[in-house]
Order: sequence, then C-alpha cells, then structure tokens
Amino acid sequence: MNKLQELKSEIIEYGKLAGIKNFTPGYSGNMSARYEDKILITSSGSANGYLAEDELVLMDFNGNLIESNKKPSSEKMLHVEFYKQRPDVNYIIHVHSPFLSSFACCRIPLDEPVMAENVFYFGQIPLADYGLPSSMDLVEKTAKYFKEYDAVLMANHGFIVGDKTIKDAFLKLELAESYAQVVFNTKMMGGAKLFTQKEVDEINALKR
Repeated sequence: MNKLQELKSEIIEYGKLAGIKNFTPGYSGNMSARYEDKILITSSGSANGYLAEDELVLMDFNGNLIESNKKPSSEKMLHVEFYKQRPDVNYIIHVHSPFLSSFACCRIPLDEPVMAENVFYFGQIPLADYGLPSSMDLVEKTAKYFKEYDAVLMANHGFIVGDKTIKDAFLKLELAESYAQVVFNTKMMGGAKLFTQKEVDEINALKR
C-alpha cells in the first residue's frame, strides 16, 4: 500500500469511528492529512462517518485542487493555515460533536482545570470568535490559536483538533468531548471544585 492509499484508509477508518461515536453528525465536519507538499482532504458535501475513497481529494497549500472532479471541503483554508503554522501537525479533524458544539454555541471556552488529563493534554481549549463558515474571517479568527493550542472551539460552529498522528488527533477529540460533557454535568451539579494553581503546576510538571 503506498503512502497516499494509507492516508485515505486512515481517514476513512477514523471518520467511521467518529460517526459511530456521534462526534460528526450527518454532513458536518471535515478531515485531512498532510501528504508531502500537498493536503489530502474530504470533499465538499461528504460525511465523515460514511466516506468513500473518491470523496478524498488532493489539493495544494493554496487550496487548489490537484486531482478529482470533486471540490475540496469548503473549510479547506482552515486546514491549510493549521498545517502552515504547525509543521508537527499531520492530521486535522473538524467536527460538530454535541457537547463541544454546545460550549461553542454558548461561546464558553473550556478553560477550567477540572481533570488532570485535560490540564495535561490541553491546558485549556480556547474559543475563537464567530466567523461565517468557509470564510477567511473564520480562518483568521481561529488560526491565531493554532501556534499555542492543538484544539480550538469555534463560536456557534464546532471544534478543530490537529496532531502528529490521526490516532492522537482522534483521541484528543474523544477526550475533549468527554471534557465538555463533564464540565456540563458539573455545572448542573452546582459547579466543580477546580484545581489550585499549585495542583495545575504539579500536573504540568509530569510532562518533563
């Protein structure tokens, strides 16, 4: 199996898993992988949970289609900018999962230190200001977080995460959706008891 075929298989596999877990309802969201000096991305109108090989298309770093008669995802420039800013990121997943999207729609960042895993892997998940989907305004408002964060909420929209491997990106999506659900549940129960700064520092020290 050549590298391009391998990337297609990975995206189809993890897209299907995202669909099973209801992270990517219906036609929402898009996924991509870095391929040499190009980007393999889901096509416009495709559904992450039900991808076929012909729904994955190659484009360059200007968003120009290289092959296929299908259009790249309308959010293509969001992916381009993430890859440009982060040479360590090889895969990007953008979804509208229910709990993360609920925080995005309420315009509430996930910045409370309530669980060690979330402090360790995210620090926090910031909220980008609203921009019209598929617009350069959305790209500009979201991209300012990419250098510092692997994951970002987009106001009244959804969630985007990037990482070195598709497994790591997916596991961070899974962890973030759980984080959002836990924060929601704790608010319903009167509010979580947050870590102190000393406790946060101790968790971050585990990275060393």
